[in-house]
Amino acid sequence: MPKVSSVIVPYACYLRVYEPLAAFQEPERHHWERYARRPDRPSYQDELRRSLADLVPTPPVPVPVHESSDAFVTEIDGALCVCPWRTRLRGWQALEGLAHELPAPVLDAVLPPVVRRQAAQDYERWLARNPDARPWIRTATWQVPLNWFVLVSDEERRYDTGSAGVPPMLRYRTPMVQARRRTARALRTLKEAIDEGPLIEGLVDVGRWLEEFHPRSLVELDYGGLVHVLSAAELDEDHSAADVAEGIEALRLGDADAAGEAYGRLAGRWRAVRDRRSAN
Repeated sequence: MPKVSSVIVPYACYLRVYEPLAAFQEPERHHWERYARRPDRPSYQDELRRSLADLVPTPPVPVPVHESSDAFVTEIDGALCVCPWRTRLRGWQALEGLAHELPAPVLDAVLPPVVRRQAAQDYERWLARNPDARPWIRTATWQVPLNWFVLVSDEERRYDTGSAGVPPMLRYRTPMVQARRRTARALRTLKEAIDEGPLIEGLVDVGRWLEEFHPRSLVELDYGGLVHVLSAAELDEDHSAADVAEGIEALRLGDADAAGEAYGRLAGRWRAVRDRRSAN
């Protein structure tokens, strides 16, 4: 494998679902049972390193040849839950969105058209054999989509400042039933208060995705590498989930001014982060 720098391009956040073993059919369930006992399970950074390693060769490998057999593992009330990486599927899906993220000359330089065409053809054939496939992890770069914050509450926020050799961490974790309930309530309020738009469309999409999973799953919103682009003070003061909840409640009560203030705080916070994407 090509040698990859220990400096990882980090500016992505993640929405993950951890499902209980009961959600998996054999032989996959047995695989995850054995996998969870491994002392050498890879970390979040290991997943990113492996993905970046595939971009080093010439031509680059935008999508792994084989699907990953790794997962993130946690326990919920003593029950083992896993979040499969599904790196190959996510690679295909990310490739579809690159045309909207990068100018054409930059995209062609990073991933030549012939490489993208071959990957698209491979995905089309694979999808025909696996029409119900869905990822357990969603990724966004340079921002946390505002509709993700609807799924969690400020009380579920956990922020660790980090220490020598340990980066800071900001994440939310909530039971699936809570995430679905909050999504449904927010959609009712938004549809009554505002016209159709990106926020509603995004929330509908996330809600449909959540319905694909076991009701006893865990939903995790992880700032991931965004902690490296925000200062300690910015992270400490970031209560975006509370701002989203406040704005939606204000809309429910018909208080447009309060809703506007909450949205203004959110828009300003995340606009400042996105602006750094193009800064030298």
